[in-house]
Amino acid sequence: MDSAAPSPLIPPAGGRAPVSNARRWSVVSLLFIASIINYFDRATISFALPLISRDFHLGPASEGLLLSAFFWSYTLMQLPIGAMADHMDLLWIYAATFALWSLAQGLTGIAGSLAVLIVLRLVLGVGESIYLPGGTKIVSLLYKPEERGAPSGFFDFGTRIGIAAGGLVMPLLLARFGWRLAFVAVGVPGLLWLIPWFAVFPAHAVRERARAARAALPPGSSLHRAIHFNRNLVGICLGFFCFDYFWYLMVAWLPDYLYVERHLSIVKAGLYAALPYAVFGVSEPLGGWIADRLIRHGWDETRTRKGIVTVGFLFGLLIIPAARVRTAGEALALIVGSGLVGLSTANLIVILQSCAPPGEVGLWTGFENFAGNIGGILAPLLTGFLIKWSGSFLPAFILGPAILLSGLFSYWFIVGRLEPAAGAAPAALP
Repeated sequence: MDSAAPSPLIPPAGGRAPVSNARRWSVVSLLFIASIINYFDRATISFALPLISRDFHLGPASEGLLLSAFFWSYTLMQLPIGAMADHMDLLWIYAATFALWSLAQGLTGIAGSLAVLIVLRLVLGVGESIYLPGGTKIVSLLYKPEERGAPSGFFDFGTRIGIAAGGLVMPLLLARFGWRLAFVAVGVPGLLWLIPWFAVFPAHAVRERARAARAALPPGSSLHRAIHFNRNLVGICLGFFCFDYFWYLMVAWLPDYLYVERHLSIVKAGLYAALPYAVFGVSEPLGGWIADRLIRHGWDETRTRKGIVTVGFLFGLLIIPAARVRTAGEALALIVGSGLVGLSTANLIVILQSCAPPGEVGLWTGFENFAGNIGGILAPLLTGFLIKWSGSFLPAFILGPAILLSGLFSYWFIVGRLEPAAGAAPAALP
């Protein structure tokens, strides 16, 4: 991250100086912070669920409905927000959606019924939909393919740190102030992020590069090209569905599992749940950095990134014995180990960036995240019903890794080599 080194970017129009490496990483750092806030805000409902359930007399099925409500709007927004990331000003679209989700989070603290809670979770989903399509698009415009692993992993690393921070902070806020004031306290102050965003973002350079990427596209509608059968896009979407199902199983139910099944206090459940989220997060830039280094040393990009995805996915199996061991400590150790699934995440993002036409990275990410977040809808609901049916977390903890590992078939046998879709012009990078 040498700030003095010139940035190997798309040649700027009109002879303007390229964005410095320091500024590139400043933008990625703000995306990282936004991702922390994004996941901190969306995960607070999981930590507060026992208290909300007590106040509103919710059963497992109603809890699952509340946990999944966010994903309905978040998922449906993926295609529109992906197209907007490709065709609209990234500075303003990211800022507007960030403000929307922060306000929705703060207003959750004054909700008077389950119905109002669900509506605010839907609004939160609309605002937070920008995080992956917008962040992925920005990284694709600022970095060459062999450089994208580390920044992709780093900005998405914030999502896991956000949940880990939620596990550290939210239980203390909940215990001291109650769930209502806790939501207000973590929602509205997040708006301060907008100040450095407007100060640092290289808006003009990003607009030029996005325009150049769009100009390189073949004639016709982007949506028509995307929905027309493309083997790589289909494989990416199926694989990411499997990945996200496992991830959202951990996000939605892990604190409740430690509280209900392992009989930890709400504070300890939140604190211990933060550990696997932290391991997941730290693994993300590490997995991307390892792949970048190996590729720069001559390793085949396709096999390298898919190989690290495979290694990461295999760690998901550790969650199965976690449901069967006797002590909470043994269960927690296994669940923390399963957090090494995060080694795959940066490479999943770069696989899409490498296969998508440069001018349609946002839309392809929208398709990918749409498919992935169907898992976000299904994981809380299916887990709630499986717990009610079996009286145990074990069936859900078997289903999650089984779905995760099935995603390897998609990445190895449906997704081909990591190169732009047929007919797409190559990225204008040296």
